[in-house]
Amino acid sequence: MEWRVCVYNLSATDRRNYCIRRTAESQHCPGEHFTIFHNNWLAGLLTLDLLGMIAYLLFIPLILALYVVLRRCSEAVTLIGTILFFVGIAAFFATNTAFSILTLSQQYIAATTDAERAMFLAAGQTMLTLFNENAFLVSYVIVSVAWVMISAAMLKNDVFNRIAAYAGMLAGAAGIVAVVLEHASAMQAILTVSIALYFAAIVFLYVWVLLAGLRLYHLGSIRTVP
Repeated sequence: MEWRVCVYNLSATDRRNYCIRRTAESQHCPGEHFTIFHNNWLAGLLTLDLLGMIAYLLFIPLILALYVVLRRCSEAVTLIGTILFFVGIAAFFATNTAFSILTLSQQYIAATTDAERAMFLAAGQTMLTLFNENAFLVSYVIVSVAWVMISAAMLKNDVFNRIAAYAGMLAGAAGIVAVVLEHASAMQAILTVSIALYFAAIVFLYVWVLLAGLRLYHLGSIRTVP
């Protein structure tokens, strides 16, 4: 396994990045991320799955509402699906160090000595190592399984139409297959199919969220009418 050490001058007038880069894994230097965060903190967070964090948080009320409605007819499946959903997002947030890297980038910019900058770079490298993109894929698969199970429970419930249920099942299935294909082969054709499945999963997920959300809103409106 080839290791490559990149060390640059860390003078006050010409601060550059230093890192230990493992070429087989193509890890980024923390200094590169610090620069992105310094130029635009939002862009820095976006490079470290900020949208994924927001999306998972927005899913929480929907999943809980579905559990309340579906547990009456498919309690076991709904409960397992709900638990898997929270296990999946917990795995994602546990390994996402975006805000820690943001804090380190601010401390790095404010550092006044080479020793301080080197210390923050080393800490940044540790945070980037903890931020493993494979952890997101694992959480994505777990959450996709949860979508399939909850959507399967929707099929047994007269509250939701079949289109919504099948959309959720297809979203979860497409996401799982996409992850498997992405890591099963490096062939361009397979990767193209994997990307197409990711987009299909997003489309099906939008349909599922829209239809399920509208139905839940309608149920809530009916119950609040005096």
